[in-house]
Amino acid sequence: MNGKFALICLTTGLCLLIGTMHAQPAMGQTEILEKMRVANAYFMKKWPDVGKTIITNKERASNIWTRAVYYEGLMALYSIDPKQAYYDYAKDWAEFHKWNLRDGDTYTRNADNQCAGQTYIDLYLIDPQPERIKHIKASIDSMMNTTKIDDWSWIDAIQMTMPVFAKLGVIYNNKAYYERMFAMYNFTKTKHGTNGLYNKKDGLWWRDADFDPPYQEPNGEDCYWSRGNGWVLVALARVLDIIPNDAPHRKVYVKDLKRMAKALAKVQRPDGFWNVSLHDPTHFGGKETSGTAMFVYGMAWGINNGILSEKKYRPIVNKAWNAMVSDALHPNGFLGYLQSTGKEPSEGQPLSYDKIPDFEDYGLGAFLLAGSEMYKLNRK
Repeated sequence: MNGKFALICLTTGLCLLIGTMHAQPAMGQTEILEKMRVANAYFMKKWPDVGKTIITNKERASNIWTRAVYYEGLMALYSIDPKQAYYDYAKDWAEFHKWNLRDGDTYTRNADNQCAGQTYIDLYLIDPQPERIKHIKASIDSMMNTTKIDDWSWIDAIQMTMPVFAKLGVIYNNKAYYERMFAMYNFTKTKHGTNGLYNKKDGLWWRDADFDPPYQEPNGEDCYWSRGNGWVLVALARVLDIIPNDAPHRKVYVKDLKRMAKALAKVQRPDGFWNVSLHDPTHFGGKETSGTAMFVYGMAWGINNGILSEKKYRPIVNKAWNAMVSDALHPNGFLGYLQSTGKEPSEGQPLSYDKIPDFEDYGLGAFLLAGSEMYKLNRK
């Protein structure tokens, strides 16, 4: 850590200390749920046809990873607000795609294309019809039938598929899923790139091998992309929420979540958001919603499950949640300051309150995940 960044951390730490001394009030459950409903209603109204293809620079099926992450969030909303319309919207989407993966490619190894399986499994758990889980199980089992463990060469992949392995392990009471999940996670963490994509010194992740040192941000710091780290934190929380307490390697996931939360707490912006570049606030610095929502979800889940200190982290998540709903959420439910798809801070810039990203769905999914944990946190 260079002197310039140490000064930034000191300044940020002082801001956080002042913020804690004047902690923002927690938003009540009723208001949290209302914000989630507004954001979700905007999207469901905009996309009434669950099978409609997504057209940006090209045409894509509606069960690609961006939409799959939205449905993760919708199922989280459904878990606290069980409206039939939410269930039907998810079920109709899955049925349209015949419970299969992107473009009908059951045996893909691409984590992005397996992400839809998370919601298929959630729907299976509500109504255990075999066809709901057949394709995603076949996809994962086809991977299990090989010894290849280096598929997740970018950290986003950790969130796309790790929870699928975890869910299958629970459903079939088969620890082999847990072991393969850990082997793949650990390869990404310690082997991909030069020495793995996780820097345990800083407690943060490089997005992929392209950002390994000697790659630097303009201020000379490592490039830790906000949303990339958000994907990992979400994955850790989701996996820990799924696997039993005695599951193998659980302690590793807990340790990694705690270390990431500690690192992220140091670099929260004074306004409650996080910058797209976590260690270089001058490189496209400004409010960004998707990474912020993911950090809120992971930290709030950690508090709710006794892994993170409520005293330390509750002011952080309160501040971040309040910032998102006051500064990013439009009255009609649209979310501003959402970075487009990509892999680094420069993608989709500049951001603004009104700018529409190339895809709106994954940011909303992250927002709904965050809201679901904030709702539980404020149940007292």
